[in-house]
Amino acid sequence: MKKLPLFAVALITFISYSFNKIMERKIYHWPANVTPPVAEKKPKDVGMHGDKRIDDYYWMNDYFKKGPDSTEVVNYLNAENAYEDTMMGGLKTFREDLFKEMKARIKEKDESVPVFKNGYFYYTRTDEGKQYYKYCRKKGTLDAPEEMLLDVDAMAEGHNYYSAAGFNISPDNKLLAFGVDTLSRRIYNIYIKNLETGEIYADEIQLTSGGSAWANDNKTLFYTEKNPATLLTERIKKHVLGSDISKDVVVYNETDHSNYIGVGKSKSGKYIFIQSQATMSSESRFISADEPNADFKIFQPRMKDVLYDVDHQGDRFLIVTNWNAKNFRLMETPLTKTTGENWKEIIPNRTDVLLEGIDVFKDFLVVSERKNGLLQMEIRNLTNNDHHYLDFGEPAYAAYPGANPEYSSTTLRYNYTSLTTPSSVFDYSMTTRDKQLMKQQEVLGGYDKTQYVTERLYATAKDGVKIPVSIVYKKGLTRNGSAPLLLYGYGSYGNSMDATFSSNRLSLLDRGFVYAIAHIRGGQEMGRQWYEDGKLMKKKNTFTDFIDCGEFLINEKFTSKEHLYAMGGSAGGLLMGAIMNMRPDLWHGIIAAVPFVDVVTTMLDESIPLTTNEFDEWGNPKNKDAYDYMKSYSPYDNVDKKAYPNLLVTTGLHDSQVQYFEPAKWVAKLRELKTDNNVILLHTNMSAGHGGASGRFDYLKDVALQYAFLLALEGATPGN
Repeated sequence: MKKLPLFAVALITFISYSFNKIMERKIYHWPANVTPPVAEKKPKDVGMHGDKRIDDYYWMNDYFKKGPDSTEVVNYLNAENAYEDTMMGGLKTFREDLFKEMKARIKEKDESVPVFKNGYFYYTRTDEGKQYYKYCRKKGTLDAPEEMLLDVDAMAEGHNYYSAAGFNISPDNKLLAFGVDTLSRRIYNIYIKNLETGEIYADEIQLTSGGSAWANDNKTLFYTEKNPATLLTERIKKHVLGSDISKDVVVYNETDHSNYIGVGKSKSGKYIFIQSQATMSSESRFISADEPNADFKIFQPRMKDVLYDVDHQGDRFLIVTNWNAKNFRLMETPLTKTTGENWKEIIPNRTDVLLEGIDVFKDFLVVSERKNGLLQMEIRNLTNNDHHYLDFGEPAYAAYPGANPEYSSTTLRYNYTSLTTPSSVFDYSMTTRDKQLMKQQEVLGGYDKTQYVTERLYATAKDGVKIPVSIVYKKGLTRNGSAPLLLYGYGSYGNSMDATFSSNRLSLLDRGFVYAIAHIRGGQEMGRQWYEDGKLMKKKNTFTDFIDCGEFLINEKFTSKEHLYAMGGSAGGLLMGAIMNMRPDLWHGIIAAVPFVDVVTTMLDESIPLTTNEFDEWGNPKNKDAYDYMKSYSPYDNVDKKAYPNLLVTTGLHDSQVQYFEPAKWVAKLRELKTDNNVILLHTNMSAGHGGASGRFDYLKDVALQYAFLLALEGATPGN
């Protein structure tokens, strides 16, 4: 690598010095004498097991429950939005500048790497100034004329929110099934389009999860139906084109409300699978895709604390399972003998490697694993029994199989990214071992990855466990504790937070921020035990790990309490609420996005969407031990009279995962009890849900709000 000339070093030093002086000089002053909303208190006892637990703000769920205080709820949320607008009023221009800055890095007119399947190349493209995508294909060769399958920009006109998903082409390439959600509750209506005539059939299937599976007769479609109240996926139904949808046959009905269900097709195209899965157990059913009227057969009856996932390859089924295997193992079984006693081990359980999944090809098997917190991919050649690993060469990264729908292919499409490497798509020849970069996310404006540094560090938890921390910052950082640092975390459901690139994040890094990810327990970065040590009656490990990571970064002089910020969303919002209660002195500011903060009350109410699916994650508070433990960390229940850090909370009125009233109640209680003069802001998107705005640019307004909040706390004002 070439060294910078002395004048360049001097220039970077001068810019860094000048920015620090600006940050010292220009302090954003929150408007004084502005009174925040005060929510009315209507005490309700929501305790059990002899515990009196008074919730003064329980009435805020009335909009969701269609109760008598529905209008009052909306008025309160609007008042909070007005207060946020006033408090952030002096940053309006700055937010607009941040939005334009981030938007300017996006290549507006762009096209995805084409994916070949069953004779066609499929791809998406975007047009300048447009929020959505156009789904297209070309027959046989990329030089063929383009067929536009869906113009989502046109379809979304007139909608505040629009999501199209579950695209599914029939085996004869003539029909497209797709789902549409216009409310952001993740309830999709499925439509079927004739790709030869352009006709949208009258077969509109409502209340679905959006996905579907075609039988090989090109007229039978299997889909998942949702309960409109609980949003649980309860039934798999079968629709025959042109028939009365109200008479669609139920082919599977899930009676255990702890389970999610779905339907899909093997890559080979030979089988249709129904998967029913809870947090700790699962069950599969299957039929031949050539026999849509056959009865689904149980692959292996569900077993306590056993997860298994099935795919088809040649004359066998492959099973990834944790049956007698903490970190999962790979097994096989004949097509005619699918129950557990017939399973034969291919890859054993390993204490230091988590087997995450497989990608099946006719002559190859790609095994996705996680070792030392990092993803790796093993290629197995089934014709000569050779196997090898791909080399990625960075200390912190994310790599995973991409779109590989063609069963007979010898090429692996995989995606790669790191904290400094933009999202990249590679094609890898599994026979010659040659790889080709097909596309890398273009960051407009002259991004130079050599100007940023990424590291993989390890914090020590209070019980001695080493917690991985991925970190990125602009080159030239002086580690004297003066830099602002944003620490991100999640730590639930076994979801691992990998080190990925974000062009938006450059707006923080270029202004002197350090960005770090705490790979805390409750995720699965370090194996299955990592997850199990951060759930149920060990959930507090998640929170203390995050706190220990924050203290580690301070001790390593990356930042200080006066400049340390934390961010998490959904279950990561629970993390934010918990660390605020446990160590409010450690953070200068916190962003809690769509936060799950009223754990006990929500888990006691089975009418709230998805509650019953969560018992294996958090516990069932109808059991006293679980109730007591959950109450001991639930952010809402543990708000107290003390000083709290500055706080920005975001939510969506139509959120299907964490209902709006949890963050709203939390903010109201914090306002009532906190003893400091720090700011608390609640921003409710009145037309969106858990994922925020649906357009590819509109969501940047939410990011600009978050970044403006952080930068204001660091002294940034318009012009910085």
